[in-house]
Formats: sequence, structure tokens, C-alpha cells
Amino acid sequence: MTFDTGLTTGERFLSLFQPDTLTPQEYLETFKRRTHLQPEKRLMLAVLEDGVACFQKYVMASDGRGKKYFQETEEWILEEPSERIFCFANVCETLGLEADYLRRGLMRWKAATLENRPSARVYQLLTPAHVQEKSETSAEAATMAARPRRKVASR
Repeated sequence: MTFDTGLTTGERFLSLFQPDTLTPQEYLETFKRRTHLQPEKRLMLAVLEDGVACFQKYVMASDGRGKKYFQETEEWILEEPSERIFCFANVCETLGLEADYLRRGLMRWKAATLENRPSARVYQLLTPAHVQEKSETSAEAATMAARPRRKVASR
């Protein structure tokens, strides 16, 4: 296999014995990738995006699974910096973000969201078919029993 370099065979042979005119720093920079951490940074960004999305999605979860996701995500956000590669502080540092600033913002968002959540729930009560008032006819009782009744209950 030959490579077309524009040099004759003699010139290529002589170039092997010429001293390097590059400094060690210049030599090493030729091997350094410009996108050395790009795949890792993209992965860390995906982890951070998923964590924030999970935090926001499950903040008012009422089922066990949603509560568990929220609790795990909140613990991850609030944990102290550690040696783990994907701890919140390391992910933020690698991406050039201020972890404490992001943490405070997420906690303020959580407080505002929980403060503004509705405090009343609407329950739908059905009247049993066998309970009838004496003054009602059976047709009126059937109509009333089939119709749902709503009641608002405060928490």
C-alpha cells in the first residue's frame, strides 16, 4: 500500500532521520482529541435532563412508584459531592454548571409547586339503588340512583 505524499522515495527515507522540530507539548497535542469528552458529556447531560424531568414530573405523585422516583431523584440532587462519576455535583461540574445554584432553583420550584397545588379533592358519590325516600316514585328513584352526585371535600 502506498500513500501519495508528493515526496520521492529518497525524500521520504531522509525524513525519517531528521530531528523533530516539535516541542513535546506540540507533539502530544497532535494526539489529543478535540472532542475527548463529548460522548461522556452528552451522557452526563442526558442523566441531568432525566433527573430534572423526573423531579418535576413526580413532585406531586400520589402513587407509590411516582413517590419513589421523586424521592430517589431528590436524594440524588441533594447528596453531598462524592467520588462517584455520576453524582449530581460531578455531573454539574463536568457540564460547567454551578451545582448549588441549580439545587437552590429546583428546591424553590418544588416549594412553589407544592404551595400552589389544589387543596380540595372532588369525590363522586353514587346513591345506592335500594335506598329510596317514601315520597319518590320508583321511576324517580331509579333516575336519582343512576345520577352521580359530587361532593367537594377539603383536605
